[in-house]
This record gives sequence, C-alpha cells and structure tokens, in this order.
Amino acid sequence: MIFSKNKLPPIDIKRECYAISNLDDKTVEIEMYGQIVEKRPVDWWTGEPKEGNFIIKSEFLEDLQQLTEAKRIFIRLDSIGGDAYASLLIYNRLRELKANITVQVDGVAMSGGSIIMCAGDTIKVNPASIIMIHKSLALLIGWYNADELDKVKQSNVTVDKALAGIYVKRTGLSEEEVLEIMADETYFTGEEAVNIGLADTLLEGEKAPTIAASADYNTLFVNGRAFATLGYALPKSLPIAKAAEAPPTKKEKGGNKKMDMTFAEFRAENPSLAEELMTEATKIARAEISAETDTAVAEAIKAERERISQIDSIAVLYDDELVNEAKYGENSCTAQELAFRAAQEATKKGDNFLKDLKDGYEKSNLDKVNAADMGNENPGEPLSNEDKIAKGREIAKRAKQNK
Repeated sequence: MIFSKNKLPPIDIKRECYAISNLDDKTVEIEMYGQIVEKRPVDWWTGEPKEGNFIIKSEFLEDLQQLTEAKRIFIRLDSIGGDAYASLLIYNRLRELKANITVQVDGVAMSGGSIIMCAGDTIKVNPASIIMIHKSLALLIGWYNADELDKVKQSNVTVDKALAGIYVKRTGLSEEEVLEIMADETYFTGEEAVNIGLADTLLEGEKAPTIAASADYNTLFVNGRAFATLGYALPKSLPIAKAAEAPPTKKEKGGNKKMDMTFAEFRAENPSLAEELMTEATKIARAEISAETDTAVAEAIKAERERISQIDSIAVLYDDELVNEAKYGENSCTAQELAFRAAQEATKKGDNFLKDLKDGYEKSNLDKVNAADMGNENPGEPLSNEDKIAKGREIAKRAKQNK
C-alpha cells in the first residue's frame, strides 16, 4: 500500500487486547476486545499485575493521537465495560475525531462497553449480540457516616445522568425513561437494541458470536473469551458454557476393542483440536480460580470489618494508643488479643508501682527507726511505760521554760 503526503500514514498498533491498523489510505480499523480500565488491575493478594484482557485508558488515548487525520474509523467491539469514568473519556475523545465512526458489535457491548459503542455515527449489531445498560456502581469498603454516603450517592447520580444523556441522544427516549431502563439493568439482544434505537443495523449473514455463562453466572464467555462480570448478574437465559469433552478412543490393531487414548497420543493425532480443548479447559479453570479469589476477597473483607467492629465495642475501656495499634498498627490484632495486651500492660504498671514503693521505703531507712529511740539514752532498748511518761513530762517542762 502506497501512502502519499495527503493520505493517512501506515498505522500498526498491537496492544494486549486491541489493535489499530489501516484498512486503506483513509480508513482505520480498531479492534477492541476487552475490559475498560483506568489502569491495569493489581492482584489483592500478591500485589502483581493481573492477567486479562484490559483496555487501559492511558494507552488507548495515546494511540488515538495517531488517528487525527483518519477520514473513517471502523471499530469492532466486544466488551463487558468496566470503569465508568474511563469509558466516558474514551467516548468523548472518539467523538472529538473528525472521522466518521462505524461501530460493529462482534460480541457484547455491556455497561461501559455500551457507552463506547454509542460513539459510533453508525452502530451495527449481530442478532446474537448482547447490549446491556445499567446505573453506575460504587464499591465501598470501610465505615461511613450519613454525609459521606450522601456524597457517594450524589456522585453516582451525576454519573448516571451523564450516561443517560448519551443513551437519550441515541434512542430519542426521555431521560426519565432511560434512567428507568438503566435502573432495571436491562439486557437487549441485537434486534431489541435496533428496535429501541441503541443500534442502527442488524447484521444478517454474519457469523453469530457464541455467548455463554459460567455455572455461577459470574463469568461471561464470548467466542471462547472469558470476561469477569464485575459484580452484576448475568441473565439466567444465557446457556451454560460447555466443558471440554473427553478425547475420543481409538481401536487396537487387529480388533475392534477400544482403549483410552492418552492426551499426548491425541495431540499427535489431532493437534488443532487438542489445542482448542486445552485453551477451553484453561479458560474454564481461570474462571473458576477467579470466582474462588473473589469469594476469598469478600470473606477477608467481612472478617476485617468484624475484627474492627469487635475492637470498637470494647475500645472505651482502654487507652487510645493501645486501641489504634490493635486496629491499624504493625502488630494489629483481634479484640481478644487487645484485652490480653491491656491486662499485661496493667499488670506491668502495677508491678512497677510496687517496686518503686519498695525502693523508696528502703532508701528512707524507716525500717531501721524505732519510735522509742527518740530521747532514749540507750538507743535500741525500748522504754518502759513509766519512763515514757517521765520523758514526756521532761520534754513538756523544757518546752515551757523555753517560751
């Protein structure tokens, strides 16, 4: 392909889950198959970047800068959405381009994916495609008062209005009608999306995408690609993804008796099918691991909330510094451990008080002073009662004479 000065230069961008390339000297194709994120997610347990199909906002916006001179952009889309703010920003930046944009939903356009879909001047969908719109979600972890919760609610309401404005522009429905549809977390087939105005053209004769759900409806499979559902429930009408079937058997030489075939033998006999089975099995295993991880994270969060709550219930009994250390310090602990530490601290303080009292007593030599020693000519020998009376009279007499 030859490109002149006035024509679009060669573009060949390949990211982990999207690609941008020339279709001709005026048209660019963008293949967006992934989840929309602000930045690459990090595994909560290991701190390592998560593996997955992520369209990262900063990378995508950087690549869009090469398309400013394109006359036409053709977007092939398959996304369950993701971050609402990132999706809105990508939508706005696509709309800023001078090019005429056509979006074709190859699989699904859900949540933030449906927002990016609406950036198209023309939207095409497959009969088996799924479009889903819903109100924005907020993840809350911690303790909040009513004012803080009101701020979160107001933030969600503002985002919902921004999203609704895009759908209103596409469908011609009122904001009230759109917000009601969003509140119901509504799923549309390709035909339903065209009927309501979210899409323009229903593709006929195209190869329909295969769409299925995991058994727990927490993972969506589109053309074999797994997507975590980010907390929203998939419709129960979706078929359950089939597990990989067992490899076929083979006949022994010289007879009709069947025997089990090892996977190595099966791979040697049918390498392409073996690779497909391995890919599908890996996806299912990853989906199950992801579901187990999500459950473990939820249980860990619940346990942490319970720990803090139990400490708060007895915090009034103890020193603030001790309580804060138990909650958030390097040696954080449970409420039971806090009570034990406080008891140890009290015992330690009591031991120190008794020790200081004993040391002071010994240093004063009070243990060596006898009350009867005062004025006694023979110290150490106790006075008789008669001597004490006489000594007292003598002291009083001297005191009187000294006046």
